[in-house]
Amino acid sequence: MKIVRQIGSLAFVVGLFTVVFAGVPWHVLTADDPVVPWWLRIAVFCLLGGILVVLVTVALEQRKFKTLVEGPVLGEPERTVLLMNSTELPGREITEILGLVQGHTVFAIWLGKDLSALIRLILGGELTEYTEMMGRARSTATNRMSAQAAEMGADAIINVRYMTTSVVGSAAELFAYGTAVKLSE
Repeated sequence: MKIVRQIGSLAFVVGLFTVVFAGVPWHVLTADDPVVPWWLRIAVFCLLGGILVVLVTVALEQRKFKTLVEGPVLGEPERTVLLMNSTELPGREITEILGLVQGHTVFAIWLGKDLSALIRLILGGELTEYTEMMGRARSTATNRMSAQAAEMGADAIINVRYMTTSVVGSAAELFAYGTAVKLSE
């Protein structure tokens, strides 16, 4: 699917550059002759077809990802690993430090939600679209971190921290990390 999306992206870029850098000058020079040449027609079809291919492949990948997220693998795991944002656990002693565990994800919202968030930005109020996006991202990153700690045989993750970074536009990376430890009984 990724290769098909890359071919669509390439067709879009080639079509766009051909239309802009060859088609527009051609039209300016030959404005009297309304017949569109075959190469410009192909460029326009590449441009539009490339967009269509990219949109379809992204939609199919989103559907596939959504079924994975809703499935048992990335859903809310059974919390066998205790999460703490402190370095000490009352009544329990840390017997072994297993090391750093981490989980991260990059989330973006659909353009329609991005536009409605822009309206809220102008009118005021909570940007619920971004709140939901970051909540899902935090949950996904935490689940991935917990899964890594469970694979290591950890009882808890101490000193849990979250970090966000803007990637591009309304896409944000959420990074969760902490120290996996074993506890006394």
